[in-house]
Amino acid sequence: MQAHYEEVQRIADATTLPHAMHYLSIRIAEELDLSPLTDKLLRGKEQPYTLSSSEKLELWDRLKILSFTKLVVALWAVTMVSLYIRVQVNILGRHLYIDTARGLGSSDLPEDADLIDRDDQQKFLASVDYLANYGMQAMISNVQAAADEALKGKQLRDIFNTVVLHETFMQILEVFMSMGSPHQWVDFLMPRDIRFYKLVTASGHDETTLSGATKFDELMVETRAVLSSGCTAPLHGCGSSESCNLLGAEYTSVVDMSFKAAVDALIDEMRVQSGGSLISGMPLAKLVPRVVQMSPSLLAEPSNNRIIQVIRTIPEVELFFTLLYANMSDS
Repeated sequence: MQAHYEEVQRIADATTLPHAMHYLSIRIAEELDLSPLTDKLLRGKEQPYTLSSSEKLELWDRLKILSFTKLVVALWAVTMVSLYIRVQVNILGRHLYIDTARGLGSSDLPEDADLIDRDDQQKFLASVDYLANYGMQAMISNVQAAADEALKGKQLRDIFNTVVLHETFMQILEVFMSMGSPHQWVDFLMPRDIRFYKLVTASGHDETTLSGATKFDELMVETRAVLSSGCTAPLHGCGSSESCNLLGAEYTSVVDMSFKAAVDALIDEMRVQSGGSLISGMPLAKLVPRVVQMSPSLLAEPSNNRIIQVIRTIPEVELFFTLLYANMSDS
C-alpha cells in the first residue's frame, strides 16, 4: 500500500501539477494583463505633458489595486490547485487500490462490478482545469473587491515594510475566503452541480435527460465533500460520516496553514529581492512595481516553485493526505 501511495504522489508531481501550473499561468496573464497600464504610465513619465496629474493618479491607483489582485490570484491559485490535485490523486489512488484488491482477492467478482474505467480517471484528473476554464473571472472579481477593501485609504507615499505587506496579503486572502456563503470559494475550483460536465458534453445535442451517476460523479462528490467539510458516506469508496467530517474539518486547517506558509515564503522572497530595504520599509509607489514583477514567478514549474515546495514541508499537510489515502471504505 505504501508503494502505491508513493506512486500516486509521483503521478501528481510529474504530470498533473506541471500541466495545471502552466495553464493557470497562461490564463492569469490573459485575464490580468497589466501592460496597458504600465505602458501608459511609462509614456507619461517620458512625455510629461501627455497625462494630467489626476490621470496619473488614477492610473497609479488602478495599478495598485490590480497588482495586488494579480499577485493574490496567483498565490491563491498555486496554493489551492496544488492542494486540490493532491486531494484528487489520493482519492483516485485509494479507489483504484480498493478496486485492484477486490479484483485480486475475489475470483467471483461480477463482470459489471462498479470499477473506475480509464475514461472516468482521465476526466476526473482533467477537471483540475475548471478554475482556469470556468472559475477564473469570478474569482478575479472577488479578489479585486477584497484588494479594494484591504488597500482602502492607502496612499502611494505610505510606507510598507515586511510586516505591513504580510498583513495586507493575509487580509486580502481572509476577506476573499469569507465572501458569500461558507466555502463559496470551492465553486471556483469545481462545479457545484455534478451534472455540469454532462451538460457541457451534451450541449449541441438534442438529449434532454442525463444518465445516472457514474464513478466520475462519485469521485467529484467525494472531492467536494473533503473541500467543503461535507460527507459522502453513502458513496462507494468513502468511509464513515465521522471520518468524512473529520477530514473536511482538517482540510480547512490545511488551507489556513498553507496560505500562511505561502505568504511567509512570498514575503521572504520579496525581502531578498529588495536587498533588505523592505525590512525598514519603502513607499507603496516603489513597492507596486515589485508586486507586479512577482506574480509570474509564483506559477513557476513545480520543481522550481517555492510555494509548492514550502507547502509540501508542512507536517500537518502531509499527515492529512496520508489519512485521506488511507480512509478506506468498510464496504
